[in-house]
Amino acid sequence: MTDFNRSVLPDAVRSNGATPNPWWANAVVYQIYPRSFQDTNGDGIGDLKGITSRLDYLADFGVDVLWLSPVYRSPQDDNGYDISDYQDIDPLFGTLDDMDELLAEAHRRGLKIVMDLVVNHTSDEHAWFQASRDKDDPHADWYWWRPARPGHEPGTPGAEPNRWGSYFGGSAWQYDPKRGEYYLHQFSRKQPDLNWENPEVRKAVYRMMNWWMDRGIDGFRMDVITLISKHLDSHGRLPGEVDSELSEGEIGEEGYTDASPFCSDGPRLDEFLAEMRREVFEGREGYMNVGEAPGITPERNEFITDPAHKELDMLFLFDHVGVDQEGSKWNTVPFEVRNLRARLADQQEAVRNAGWASLFFCNHDQPRVVSRWGDDSDRESRELSAKAFGMLLHMHRGTPYIYEGEELGMTNAHFTKLDQYRDLEAINAYRQRVEEARCQSPESMMAALALIGRDNSRTPMQWDASRYAGFTAADAATEPWIGVNPNHVEINAAEEFDDPDSVYGFYKKLIAMRHGNATVATGEWNLVAADSEQVYSFTRTGGDDTILVMVNLTGRTARVPAEVARLLGNGVSESQVLLSTYDAVHGVKSIARGELARWEGVVIQL
Repeated sequence: MTDFNRSVLPDAVRSNGATPNPWWANAVVYQIYPRSFQDTNGDGIGDLKGITSRLDYLADFGVDVLWLSPVYRSPQDDNGYDISDYQDIDPLFGTLDDMDELLAEAHRRGLKIVMDLVVNHTSDEHAWFQASRDKDDPHADWYWWRPARPGHEPGTPGAEPNRWGSYFGGSAWQYDPKRGEYYLHQFSRKQPDLNWENPEVRKAVYRMMNWWMDRGIDGFRMDVITLISKHLDSHGRLPGEVDSELSEGEIGEEGYTDASPFCSDGPRLDEFLAEMRREVFEGREGYMNVGEAPGITPERNEFITDPAHKELDMLFLFDHVGVDQEGSKWNTVPFEVRNLRARLADQQEAVRNAGWASLFFCNHDQPRVVSRWGDDSDRESRELSAKAFGMLLHMHRGTPYIYEGEELGMTNAHFTKLDQYRDLEAINAYRQRVEEARCQSPESMMAALALIGRDNSRTPMQWDASRYAGFTAADAATEPWIGVNPNHVEINAAEEFDDPDSVYGFYKKLIAMRHGNATVATGEWNLVAADSEQVYSFTRTGGDDTILVMVNLTGRTARVPAEVARLLGNGVSESQVLLSTYDAVHGVKSIARGELARWEGVVIQL
């Protein structure tokens, strides 16, 4: 167990209900998207050697855990989330020796490495899937194969086993002429779903996971892990199949039914996760396992992350990052503070007595929060709003996750043309919604992509002001795989590294507070002023220690809510201001006036 960057929480402090407290209770995780982090060989794609070369930056920043998006061998249909060999590194990123070097160098600096793992599905180029195309092969039942609907010619429209749509557009079923049947893919057609009902599938997955754990990694972040259990009728049929006892629901605007109610949080999910815990993690120390959890409610998060149930340590919930969407992901609505507060409050309340929360706004699937809900129109607004959302997130109870470049206040890409995007989801969604279903106009779809498209977070890390932002050499023969944000000239690590007032400097303070203040790490969370339209405020309490957090999440001056004013009594002194998005003097004056400036946040010792 590493304690390089932080103190160990005493057992007298309660975290998730476990005794002793888990090592990650006051840790901070940093997500790396390898293809966009650092390129060392000039091919325009980041690599493992690039990550190793930046470990000193990460150790100095103060984070504890590095989460790597997939680097396994892959056709890269979905940027590595389509894995063709779980036990090899894709040549784009390097070799197994490079991975071993990264592990050794990270551990030497007190940093842990968590690998992204996708076991809901594989690539269609994986050996398991290729073998399953033969009905007589032992792997024949490792995926969700189904015949065409009776009376329909296989491979023609309407012959699909049911009418489920894929998250990436089109049908969730793909016909395979060799086998003469359809296979289920909730995502790309090159990402067939594994059949977790088959115990041989589970055994193979656990063997592979143990292989990596034995190699020295410190855990997994498991992609869409809550989709592994499907709802079946009493005869093993999926909803909507011929003679199925389960209805698949109504057809939506894109011409398909929604698979998520039948594939999210299925009836055997707890069984599968508990089995995984026994087969992979029991008896090991110092690891962390995190699950991406579409379809999981805060209440279910409490159950799954309660250490008494021995499933997962943490889950990523998504209700709070959907507050600016209505119906379809691509139908965006204005951000409202009250909606975000309600969703985060639900998450915090659910783990009050047991379980744990993952804290995030940004990742490889989400846009940059400063552009999405903040204001990136000018430098001052960008820096203030980046700090405001950073403060809000990191002062909650749980484990904070920082996505590469978030600590710099990196912004959305602001692409204006479809050919600038590389993301399969974005390109397919445009075709499905604009060109095929015609349920959205080109203009509104491009606006939605610019706001929430996944490529917004995938532009190269902005290290310096050079031609390619320091991501690859300025004279590299190959351009980066995706366009560098032009604002890297102003927004980059070299510019911010030594500036204590920069967004980077602010995030270092947030990390230090998480490490050194047990109340920030694990103290009780209580909402204050639940009805404010601009200010999000709450207290954190540990024993006799109470901290007040209030953040104006708008670009307008806001009144200090009456409930907060009562807690502050006769005002505060500079020594009580633990952190401010402006400075302590500004915070004291604002509170004296009974108002917060635009994007002003303060953390106050009561």
